[in-house]
Amino acid sequence: MKTLRYVLCDVFTDRPLSGNQLAVFTDATGVAPEVMQALAREMGFSESVFVLRAERGGHARIRIFTPTAELPFAGHPTLGAAFVLGQPMQLEELRIETGAGVIPVRLEREGARVVFGRMAQPLPTSSAVEDVGEVLAALGVERSELPVERYDLGVQHLFVALPSREEVAALVPDFAALKRLGDVGVNVFSGDGLHYRNRMFAAGHAIEDAATGSAAGPLAVHLCRHGRLSYGDEIEIEQGAEIGRPSRLYACAHGATERLERVEVGGCAVTVAHGEFRALRSQDLLP
Repeated sequence: MKTLRYVLCDVFTDRPLSGNQLAVFTDATGVAPEVMQALAREMGFSESVFVLRAERGGHARIRIFTPTAELPFAGHPTLGAAFVLGQPMQLEELRIETGAGVIPVRLEREGARVVFGRMAQPLPTSSAVEDVGEVLAALGVERSELPVERYDLGVQHLFVALPSREEVAALVPDFAALKRLGDVGVNVFSGDGLHYRNRMFAAGHAIEDAATGSAAGPLAVHLCRHGRLSYGDEIEIEQGAEIGRPSRLYACAHGATERLERVEVGGCAVTVAHGEFRALRSQDLLP
């Protein structure tokens, strides 16, 4: 029998029982991918992380699983894993190996305690959305204030801009129609200046996410590309209040529309529990 220890943390918040939930299995050496998938399904969070020995010069390698599939990259799992691993390592920067590349995460501390992290995300590519009418109909809105575009950084997100935060909060999408859009995050946002409110619907799974780090960076890029934000300005994004998990994310795009140089996303995380799985046979854990 092998014991697998895990840490539960809430990401993109500084308050327990808010933000986006995450399970971090701190040593997944020898765990087969199908067992990782089963454990992620057992945990039931939007994502679970499995920490492995680094292979490409980083400090650690992670594999990220939803309850149904593995992801090459996701924002809150990467940041949450950096908080969990960074606490004992006492490093200013962790380099986390993901399926979408090596993600550097800078950590800020108060004494020994990690209080904030900022990660440099994969640079997203953008493309036009052909089925805009289908997207708007699924959301139950008439139009978007900005062009509806798709961004890809290992996971895909598209963005719909509404006139007010109140309209974002009141949105009641047709989840069955959203599911027909496929494996894409549908983000609906509003705001001005440096303050925005966002809701993200995982179309393929027909669920709403509490805090979406992989969408925060592309949102900053989207605002810069369409003149709502200057490159180098950091925005604050509120998300998750509608599902009882208020979250706060920070995002900044550097460079220019013609040459995007760096996209950073930051936030807090708090550990809320520790646990372990014991009922696993050794033969279940062989790759």
